Amino acid sequence: MRVRWVIAGLAVLSIPLASCLKPGSAETNAPTDDSAPTVAVEKAARADLSRSLTLTAEFIPFQEVEVMSKVAGYIKKINVDIGDRVHTGQVLAILEVPEMNDDLAKAAAGVQRSEAEVKRAQGDLERAQASHEIAHLAYERLQGVAKTRPGLVAQQEIDDARGKDLASEAQITAAQSTLQANQQQTAVNRAEQARYKTMYNYTSVVAPFDGVVTRRYGNTGTMIQAGTSSQSQAMPVVRLSQNSLLRLMLPVPESAVSRIRIGQQVQVKVPSLESRSFTGKVARFTNKVTTATRTMETEVDVPNPKLILIPGMYASVDLRLENRPGVLSIPVAAADATGAEPRVFKVTAENTIDVVPVRLGLETSNRVEVLSGLKEGDAVVVGARAGLKPGDRVKPQIVSIGAVKAES
Repeated sequence: MRVRWVIAGLAVLSIPLASCLKPGSAETNAPTDDSAPTVAVEKAARADLSRSLTLTAEFIPFQEVEVMSKVAGYIKKINVDIGDRVHTGQVLAILEVPEMNDDLAKAAAGVQRSEAEVKRAQGDLERAQASHEIAHLAYERLQGVAKTRPGLVAQQEIDDARGKDLASEAQITAAQSTLQANQQQTAVNRAEQARYKTMYNYTSVVAPFDGVVTRRYGNTGTMIQAGTSSQSQAMPVVRLSQNSLLRLMLPVPESAVSRIRIGQQVQVKVPSLESRSFTGKVARFTNKVTTATRTMETEVDVPNPKLILIPGMYASVDLRLENRPGVLSIPVAAADATGAEPRVFKVTAENTIDVVPVRLGLETSNRVEVLSGLKEGDAVVVGARAGLKPGDRVKPQIVSIGAVKAES
């Protein structure tokens, strides 16, 4: 009887145990959503990508010149001082050169004398022409009489008349030569007078371009030497700087030389002005890489109409080397480059992992261009991917890394 009760109890206990070990049950080994790891994902999206090169340079004036005097003299009056803005042709200083007044008077007298000589020569020419006409008429009359009435006029008389005719003709030629010589001398004297006037005009020192006076060398009464030779030690009057347009000399690395274009717009930031940004453009470059530094000297022109920028300030220039608008991109952290080719861990619609090879393009600080392997809206794992394998079930959590409108 006791044996029957034991057998019955074992039968009752075996029923739930058998139900738990029933073959074909999928819920026993399948992972649940609670056991799936959470991964950060971001969707592939369109973005404007660009790559820039940041270089530092110092502002220099577009033009800067030491304004010299063409003639030597004493400063009679100086009209400008340091910091003054001047315009092209504005009188900066006036020199006093007393001997020039005498030279001008002498040149004017020379012109008057030569003009008088011209008038005298013109009178001599007119008299010579009148004498020639009389002598020529006399010769023609005698010759006419000799033809109509031979023997009436002696041949000697005819020959004398012919000689006077030829002599008067020679006097005309001589008078014409004298007139031309006097006219040429008049032209020489007038040119000499013009030269003295030109030199006198140099007593007014004028600005060669619009700019700012950055240094003043002389004062009233200062002796200024003529700056006619590059080897002379003549003292300038002022130093003039064109600051309305400034230059930035940039050493562009050899790797970026091929992407530099004339007229290319650049952004210029000035740290001393609270990183205020200005717009410049690539104006010129040397077309030659310096062997010592492997860089090409490139000039950027920055307009400065209000003279906010001052030569000597440092600036950082962003040279945009590549620009890819509206390309498919993913965060840099989503690309896995540990294998033979780049790949991404894509999260499928069933929340499983699919390792997809991709071909990448332009890479910026935050995002990278996807040329093939993904389509817009595909979710990819960002960040840590350790332990993930194809087919693993995950719980995706959407994050946002960087901006997708513009990258640089």
